Amino acid sequence: MNGETILAVILIGLAAGVLGGMVGVGGGIIMVPALVYFLAFSQHRAQGTSLALMLFPVGILGVINYYRKGYVDLRIAGLLAVGFILGSYLGSRFSLSLPQSVVKKIFAAVMLLVALRMLFWEKK
Repeated sequence: MNGETILAVILIGLAAGVLGGMVGVGGGIIMVPALVYFLAFSQHRAQGTSLALMLFPVGILGVINYYRKGYVDLRIAGLLAVGFILGSYLGSRFSLSLPQSVVKKIFAAVMLLVALRMLFWEKK
């Protein structure tokens, strides 16, 4: 893994952490598509790695299943966690400074953008 990949993974974790802290999303909505589109992970590998980040106590059984099939990258999950921890702190601080109506709009926009990307812009 080169420095550029490590930086990309930490930035994905940071973005997921910021949005997780702001609007309560991160793993499935940010990390999975980011790993697929920016790091060329398969959908299964992205899902397994995202679950590994949130391993205890939420996803342990899911992680075990993905890990057994070879779809978990523990190094990437660890780096994502570094960015996610910092990002969730920063995102929650920022979110708490905003009116609820703005946070709802940010949440809706993130979900819409991700959905449109997944529906219409398939990577070839």
